[in-house]
Amino acid sequence: MSAQERLALSAQGANAISAADVVDIGEQARLAARRRERLMSIGSPIGLLLAWELAAQFGLIDVRFFPAPSTIIVAMLRMAGSGELIDNLLISLQRITLGFLLGGIPAVILGIVMGISRPVRALVDPLIVATYPIPKSSILPFILLIFGLGEMSKVVMVAIGVFFPVAINSTAGVLQISPIYLDVGRSFKASRWDTFRTIALPGALPFIMTGVKLGAGLALILIAVAEMVGAKSGIGYMIWSAWETFAVAKMYVGLFVIALIGFAISILLNEVERWVIRWKPEA
Repeated sequence: MSAQERLALSAQGANAISAADVVDIGEQARLAARRRERLMSIGSPIGLLLAWELAAQFGLIDVRFFPAPSTIIVAMLRMAGSGELIDNLLISLQRITLGFLLGGIPAVILGIVMGISRPVRALVDPLIVATYPIPKSSILPFILLIFGLGEMSKVVMVAIGVFFPVAINSTAGVLQISPIYLDVGRSFKASRWDTFRTIALPGALPFIMTGVKLGAGLALILIAVAEMVGAKSGIGYMIWSAWETFAVAKMYVGLFVIALIGFAISILLNEVERWVIRWKPEA
């Protein structure tokens, strides 16, 4: 082998190593950026609580209405020890879960069918457009009138709140699928079930997960409202009963718990999305 050939091979090896190093450095930079973002996500609520605590300790806010976070945490631990907080929390979570299933599953099915079928979309879409803007809390009296003060009225309220964002996003998810995939399915004589299962549902999954996340927020809002008005248990009832006795710290415990539930649901849904939609690039 001549000296020129050896020199050329060495140069190629150096270029390959340099390219690998660049890729490795880029990956390390992305991992470092994600770690910084996680720390910022944790640090921002901690910073807010710390500022709130300092403001309460130095008399910058009225602790009658804005008790210090340390006072709220002590009340939370006391309520958890007595079982009051855990019992109400489990009851609310049960209602949210049942409402999610009752509203979410039909919403996904109907939304995907609307996306596939133009006649169904023309028939159902005006009904959704007309009823979606109605404030969900305003129909609570009708829900109580129909289903009474039992468990079903709370579950139905959650289901209604979950249904609309999931159905709308499911339809939008199917409509954004490239028509070529549906054409291929028709060319291979795919049945409606196969089209639903292998084309529409996987293609709409990113939009469906977005609708589920929006529905989770509405579910927390509506379950709190429903439990304040027509329940004797749950986080909403706990907040309302604390207001009636002017137990301000107890009211904030309920608000903190709702915030923690929302944060936990968000993390859970992000993990489910990462597992279900493996082809989706991470932001």
